[in-house]
Amino acid sequence: MAKVLLIDDEVTMVQMVTELLRREGHEVFPFSTYNAAIETLEAERPELVITDLYLDKTRTHGLEILQKARALNPPSTVIVITAYATIETAVDAMKKGAFDYLEKPFKVDDLRLCVRRALTYNDAISENIYLKKQLKKKYQFNQLIGNSPQMQDVFKMIERITDTDSTILILGESGTGKELVARALHFNSRRQFAPFIPINCSALPENLLESELFGHCKGAFTGAIYDKKGLFQEADGGTIFLDEIGSMSPVLQSRLLRVLQEREVRRVGDNIATTVNVRVLAATHEPLEQKMKTGQFREDLYYRLNVIPLSLPSLRERREDIPLLTAHFLRGKINPRTGKSFQMTRKTLDVLTAYDWPGNVRELENAVERACALCEEGTIRVLDLPPAVRRQAPGDDSEELVEISETLPPKAAGLPVNPVGSQASPGLSLSAPLSSLRDYLRDQELTYVNRALALAGGDKEKAAQLLGVSVATLYRKLAGDEVSA
Repeated sequence: MAKVLLIDDEVTMVQMVTELLRREGHEVFPFSTYNAAIETLEAERPELVITDLYLDKTRTHGLEILQKARALNPPSTVIVITAYATIETAVDAMKKGAFDYLEKPFKVDDLRLCVRRALTYNDAISENIYLKKQLKKKYQFNQLIGNSPQMQDVFKMIERITDTDSTILILGESGTGKELVARALHFNSRRQFAPFIPINCSALPENLLESELFGHCKGAFTGAIYDKKGLFQEADGGTIFLDEIGSMSPVLQSRLLRVLQEREVRRVGDNIATTVNVRVLAATHEPLEQKMKTGQFREDLYYRLNVIPLSLPSLRERREDIPLLTAHFLRGKINPRTGKSFQMTRKTLDVLTAYDWPGNVRELENAVERACALCEEGTIRVLDLPPAVRRQAPGDDSEELVEISETLPPKAAGLPVNPVGSQASPGLSLSAPLSSLRDYLRDQELTYVNRALALAGGDKEKAAQLLGVSVATLYRKLAGDEVSA
């Protein structure tokens, strides 16, 4: 149960409430004086504080306990009790952060109910804080995977634009991770605790999309039986992500242009505009410049959206990232037949790397998921890949000759295929051709650099300090442009 700090200058009241709360299973710290209570408040940091407002016949000490309890991290929930109840004192206590207010004498059942409500509220707040931390962790920048020069350029751009309020147009083919980048931008910005509202502009017809974005008034059209807030109002203070913006109709484009210009929205059927504070992120896989030439996309809207363009490379443009992404998708997967992690043959990895991936990262993830479901004994082979992927494989007879028997690394965000610290490549057949010494040194150095990056939690400045090099040198080594002699 919960820790409860109880303060009241009436000893009989303290004894009665303490007995009640302990029967409920709570750990109670009862006090009748201010000084002793303050020391325990700071030492124990209880989930709930029940305090008399008029300790020592003054309001000063009761309000001080309320303010100190709310200033803790995390703050305690506070119930105020008093025999001198007025509307003014109740309002004052609630303004200073009290959860509820009870007037003496109160019924035992009223106090019991109030305590339960307060602790339920406290649990909800704690869960909300936890979920927000988990969301931020999930969408940290080090969850974006890639060591290729193209992705390093993307990372550097993202780091520079995270805390701006400028509108950003994310460009890239379907499956390149545009929404993942949008979420990372939001959950690492100062708007992270406000809403992130995504909507696919191609998924709804024009009339429904207009109502979703801007809201409507009751009676504005057939079926509008109540007032509805639009997503721009729902996202107030946060971020709205408009995916597939190129499919938006010309009528909605003109309405969106006004929102971007005036920072206000007007619901369908309403004459009053509402001011909103929203950061707009948009994305498209279509060439908007071509749509402008044919009149399908407004030129003025394009320039409003394209304040900061961010282009994501296709997977075929960064093939060197395919082993990292494959390892990432295999991370944490356990073969239900063997209870062990999955393995992959070298030839399978070569086939994955050679394929063009028209569906980009999303298609690769689905291919790995399929392979895990179909493979025998936990080893993924070429035959386990989708037909379109394995079609270009020259044959399967030689697959057993060159095989990686080690498990792909458990932490794949930015890490190479071979585990850090291995003495050799266990499972690599001696029939495999040797690479040049320079290529071998580059691979080993990249392994060590990525180990430092992982230890630094993805922070490139910290990783550079661990390695004793400049940040610029770190970027060059990640890109493979520089190899130590």
